[in-house]
Amino acid sequence: MGLGPGGQSLGWQHGMEAQGQAGGSGDTEIDWKAYMQEVEGFANGTLDYTQLKGDTGPLVYPAGFVYIFLGLYHATGRGSNIRLAQYLFAALYLLNLLLVFRIYCRTNKVPPYVFFFMCCASYRIHSIFVLRLFNDPVAMAILFLAINLFLEEHWSWGCLLFSLAVSVKMNILLFAPGLLFLLLQRFGLLGCIPKLCICALLQVVLGLPFLLVNPIGYLTRSFDLGRQFQFKWTVNWRFLPEEVFQNRAFHAALLLAHLAGLGLFALHRWHSSKESILTLLKDPPKRKPPSPPLTVNEIVFILFSSNFLGICCSRSLHYQFYVWYFHTLPYLLWCTPTTKLAHMPKVLLLGVIELCWNTYPSTVCSSLSLHICHGLILLQLWYGMAPMPVSHTPTPSRKRTTTSKKAQ
Repeated sequence: MGLGPGGQSLGWQHGMEAQGQAGGSGDTEIDWKAYMQEVEGFANGTLDYTQLKGDTGPLVYPAGFVYIFLGLYHATGRGSNIRLAQYLFAALYLLNLLLVFRIYCRTNKVPPYVFFFMCCASYRIHSIFVLRLFNDPVAMAILFLAINLFLEEHWSWGCLLFSLAVSVKMNILLFAPGLLFLLLQRFGLLGCIPKLCICALLQVVLGLPFLLVNPIGYLTRSFDLGRQFQFKWTVNWRFLPEEVFQNRAFHAALLLAHLAGLGLFALHRWHSSKESILTLLKDPPKRKPPSPPLTVNEIVFILFSSNFLGICCSRSLHYQFYVWYFHTLPYLLWCTPTTKLAHMPKVLLLGVIELCWNTYPSTVCSSLSLHICHGLILLQLWYGMAPMPVSHTPTPSRKRTTTSKKAQ
């Protein structure tokens, strides 16, 4: 079920179609203009993060966002050439597709016809990338590049890019529990500390100009985990009264549910050994029995399911947040054993999710349907994903090296 030349051709053709859509929406400026105003303040010498703002409010993204969109600011004539920006984002869309296709080709789980739906069936994703110019696609493209590096055993470079993606938008942290589990399984506690230091060091380096001027202002603005969301934009909680949606107790309950879900998956779906999960803290050579090498599907399943658990327990999902997990849905649906008759319900599930995200404004029915779809995927992952086999035979074309050279 590999991607093959047909899937690659589909990606190229669809990328050209996406470029053809560029320049077709006058509503593009909604967030793009605000982004340009925010980075213009930095271009003019403002290093106090609390003073960087645009028409939609203060800057609430980490420093990586500032540098990347500053480059776009200069490339597009101070943000005035929106058509050029759309062409650049169309190219980013094509690159993102190629990175995702490469991951799926390595997993060999998803049937090729599903890639047609990934490319051609989502109006919302096209809008997020090519018309709206949000920063979410930038963060996700960098994240998928990092995952490709993890699959090639380039863990240090992967961690560097993972941290760069976090510096563009914090939603990438939803993958962090899964990444921490993988690092512990691959390197043990002492071995994963240098990888975590790479992630932390990049955040310090990127934020240093702002940290030197107003460290509290930078940290509270760019990593504000308690930010309130507006009820009018929620896609997933429309069926709740607004006072419940804004209630801190409700937020705490979602956080507890998220932590509980991560704990259950870590103990019973990510951890393949019969030994205690605490054995992950040991250096791999000292474990008895020794831990098998990580497979491609283990890496992808752990990262994608970690993110999906966070999506299910999110305090609010806005329309641009669809890109946070859209490209992972086919794998989450087809990573479990599938009979021939079960393919159609999975395609139908993708269709219902797409309809939920295309309903504007969201309704009680659309948000309830989205939760039902998420619940069905979670049930499938839990009951359909038996504890992972202890070992797999690597494919001849992609021999995994067990030496630590690449993992340095």
